[in-house]
Amino acid sequence: MQSFFTPDQFTAFITCGVALLTALLLVLTQRWHGHLSMDSASGIQKFHKHPTPRVGGIAIAVGVVTGYGVAPTGSQQLLGPLILAGIPAFAFGLLEDVTKRVSVRTRLLATMGCGVLGWAITGHSIIDANLPGLDWLLGFTLFSVLFTAFAVGGIANAINIIDGFNGLAAGTVIIILAAFGLMTMALGDHDLARACLLLGAAVAGFLLVNWPMGKIFLGDGGAYFMGFALAWLAVLILERHSEVSAWAPMLVCGFPVLEVLFSILRRHRRNLSPGDPDRLHLHSLVKRRVVRALFPNASSLVRNSFTGAMMWIAALVPSTIAVTWPTHTSMLVLGFVVCALLYTAVYARLTQFCWFWRVRHLSSEKEKPAIRSDQHEAFKKS
Repeated sequence: MQSFFTPDQFTAFITCGVALLTALLLVLTQRWHGHLSMDSASGIQKFHKHPTPRVGGIAIAVGVVTGYGVAPTGSQQLLGPLILAGIPAFAFGLLEDVTKRVSVRTRLLATMGCGVLGWAITGHSIIDANLPGLDWLLGFTLFSVLFTAFAVGGIANAINIIDGFNGLAAGTVIIILAAFGLMTMALGDHDLARACLLLGAAVAGFLLVNWPMGKIFLGDGGAYFMGFALAWLAVLILERHSEVSAWAPMLVCGFPVLEVLFSILRRHRRNLSPGDPDRLHLHSLVKRRVVRALFPNASSLVRNSFTGAMMWIAALVPSTIAVTWPTHTSMLVLGFVVCALLYTAVYARLTQFCWFWRVRHLSSEKEKPAIRSDQHEAFKKS
């Protein structure tokens, strides 16, 4: 078989195949573990109709460990610490998947702990953010480690937040990994590019079972582990290539970053905790306002899967900008601002039926005709 593949392609093929087979095995054996692993169809953020295993993170983890085992030495030296440091994120996420009793704060602290553990193993942390003042503070080891832990925890939880529809989180992760891979290939860092390839191959194996049929879900274990992996790859890129602006990896992760920032702001305005669930994420609104209009007679499964694929555009736009100008901070900052404005405009269009935020209250008499009765309460709270 190796004669038909390059060594890197063969390694990626094995990684993807193992993740795929593990995901299929989890689906086929769900009658034995379903009492622990099933995700119920009830809940404010649930859009599926039938209980589904939510332990797809196991398939990704098995694929990544397999990829590590067959990877060249240079890539193993990068993947090994990543796997070890990511154990708390995966473990606490998986524990939530099977018990549904792990608090948001505990999971956040676990993912932040992964950043500290990564520094303890490798000595790497963020020391340059391309922001005056902050860069000076990052010169102190304690602050640098704490900032790295905060950034790692933020990205890990951002991936979990966008995990709402078939293929959405996994497809977004693959796009981000592809962007990191292209960036590191252009920099001549083949070991890091190969690590991105293997991680992407593991996620692709899971994605083949998750999208479009929705036979298995990523779960918190998979979302937190892959979120940590993306954050740690960003740390490695900045550590190994000082010419790359710190805004480049942040913009590559632009869609989940904007989603979590906007969610925090929205919930603050509604006097809710940042960890409280709601159905007002951008991807939720796209399904209810756009996909439902495009496919009025389609099944929930079709709408869910189409929404997930449609939202890949939101990840592709900022990633493309970052890959194009990875060393130009001014262009990256401008790109982030443009993406934030686009996000805001689309969100305003979906909630207020215009491309800008109105100053008037949504509950005013002039606004009521534009809002259907079944939408009014959600709009008023948003």
